[in-house]
Amino acid sequence: MNIIVMSLLAGVVGMGLGGAITAIFGSKTERMISIFLSLAAGVMVSIVLIELIPEAIEYSNIWVTVVGLILGALMVLVLNNIMDKLSKADSSKLHETYAEFFHSSDVISNKKSMLRSGMIMLFAIALHNIPEGLALGAAGYHDAALGITLAIMIGLHNIPEGMAISAPLISGGFSKVKTLVLVMLTGATTVLGAMAGVLIGGISYTALALSFAVAGGAMLYVVFGEILPQSIVTNKDRVPTIFALIGIILGLLFTQI
Repeated sequence: MNIIVMSLLAGVVGMGLGGAITAIFGSKTERMISIFLSLAAGVMVSIVLIELIPEAIEYSNIWVTVVGLILGALMVLVLNNIMDKLSKADSSKLHETYAEFFHSSDVISNKKSMLRSGMIMLFAIALHNIPEGLALGAAGYHDAALGITLAIMIGLHNIPEGMAISAPLISGGFSKVKTLVLVMLTGATTVLGAMAGVLIGGISYTALALSFAVAGGAMLYVVFGEILPQSIVTNKDRVPTIFALIGIILGLLFTQI
């Protein structure tokens, strides 16, 4: 399957499904979002540890892999700080709601700045989609089966993101149709990361390994620095941990099928 098509399906369809769930069942979906995010986080951890990091080491060495992991984590950290400043969020503590977590609460409170809020939301989603697209592009260029596995994983991860973004948009006055279109468009940013992954991965084996490692580092930071802490704080129980473990097992099964 064409890498661009895979990235479009993973981004647009995944985000669209999340938006559709919120549009149909309503905006009170935080617990469901937490479960989906925790499950997707577990799958991401499995894919990174079982596929991306071993592939990076195989095509280069441990030092290139470590550098890539650090670069990937730093990339997300820097972009997160930029997003927090743009949305005037307090980056020193976890957000109390998923609307704040995805930098979209401003849509509700200030309709006059809808365009600015929409751009903030677009960049926030792109932050999570680009490293995933990078992994998809590099993996798909190297191994079609691995690319399809990653596309499925990204699609699953994008469902709760679409749910989290749709709720404040609908509450802020957007129609369900407009919200669904916007959410699907933001999912298309996965393609940018996929194109970068193809270009970088095609340069050399070292570049391919570096793209795997950078994507892996970015994903691990998103999981352990954002998704799991936020899910636990929002739910205040052990459900996110349980579903994260289930996700790890599912990710293991995906890689072996």
